Amino acid sequence: MSNVIPFSQALRERTWSGHGESEGAGFMTDLMNGKGSRDDYISLVAQHYFIYEAIESAAERMKNDQTAAPFISSKLTRLPAIREDLRFLLGDEWLEQIEPLPTTARYVKRISEVGATWSGGFIAHHYTRYLGDLSGGQVIRTLMQRQFGFETNGVGFYLFADIAKPREFKETYRAQLDAVDWSADERERVIDEVIVAYRFNTELFIDLAEAKAAAAA
Repeated sequence: MSNVIPFSQALRERTWSGHGESEGAGFMTDLMNGKGSRDDYISLVAQHYFIYEAIESAAERMKNDQTAAPFISSKLTRLPAIREDLRFLLGDEWLEQIEPLPTTARYVKRISEVGATWSGGFIAHHYTRYLGDLSGGQVIRTLMQRQFGFETNGVGFYLFADIAKPREFKETYRAQLDAVDWSADERERVIDEVIVAYRFNTELFIDLAEAKAAAAA
């Protein structure tokens, strides 16, 4: 009798190539390598505002859903931190200075659609964003602090003050993924949606690079 691969493992293995593409997009590579500007970082934070507004609004709608509820935790909530980061970076009138890029608008629309009707799709986007924030996001925070002289202001998005042990939190999250009684078909749908989420992230970095080039022209 063959061993059945845990869903969380299958999810990581099947979506790994998309993850690599997302992280390797040129805009983010430049930012991580010290070739990006403070304005580039601000542009990224601004897009995060729209994305997390969508996903945390969806979380509010899904909090009583039997399947989605175990994944929703106030410890993950990012929107207040993003608002404070943008206030620090752009001033009190920050909201009037930002707008979603085309990919962000499509991304938000997708999150809002699945977050209203499909718990598996909501979890796919929730997983993609928050587990990424708890992993690679910590590297981004350190690099941005070093490059731009930030302490905690400006990088609050990456500070999870209520999660003392991120590794344990992620292990619990993956155990919850394994515990969901999804059919084989539904698991495939969830994996496909995670791939969709990674694609949005890759396309967002392309949008950010194009917007930067256009502003410099």
